[in-house]
Amino acid sequence: MTYSVLQQAAETRRSIYALNNTLPLSNEEVTKIIEHAVLHTPSSFNSQSARVVVLFGEEHAKVWHFVEEALRAIVPAEQFEATAQKLNLFKAGAATVLFFEDQDVVKGLQEQFPSYAANFPIWADQANAMVQYAVWTTLAAAGIGANLQHYNPLPDAAIAKEWNLPESWLLRAQMVIVGIAAPAGEKTFRSEEHTSELQSLRE
Repeated sequence: MTYSVLQQAAETRRSIYALNNTLPLSNEEVTKIIEHAVLHTPSSFNSQSARVVVLFGEEHAKVWHFVEEALRAIVPAEQFEATAQKLNLFKAGAATVLFFEDQDVVKGLQEQFPSYAANFPIWADQANAMVQYAVWTTLAAAGIGANLQHYNPLPDAAIAKEWNLPESWLLRAQMVIVGIAAPAGEKTFRSEEHTSELQSLRE
């Protein structure tokens, strides 16, 4: 069977934890890949409410410093070593992409279309998830690794202050961009059950 480029990219996209900070492309090229993915991802009512911030090097490391400080305040000291090791792993990556949703856009749509007001936050999160997937998959197709994290809202205030971000930007996810030191392990599927469900739907 011949797979399309999109199918191949979807298979390549994995969570990479055997990582380094050496990327096969320049920071500028990586940024352009991310910008293109964000621009061409669909959103409800064409709201385009997703916002991203791409941070490299020392700026990238600051994100994980803020996460660490936030976690120290809530994780018992005797349990923090494992948490610190995980965060140091993320710091060892090359960059972080911060994914936000602009709540001013969401609220504007709620006011413009009150019948759908309750749905717009849901649709915004769905569109943001598509942006995350589009960025991740496109990076994977370019030979760049990543893993996706969700420490928000713990570091939100510190991140917003450090980079002077608008108050309306709500942090939804953090993606660590990495060089691939070793490929991800074999992926397992619930194939038989899933195939049976698809077969039932077709019938």
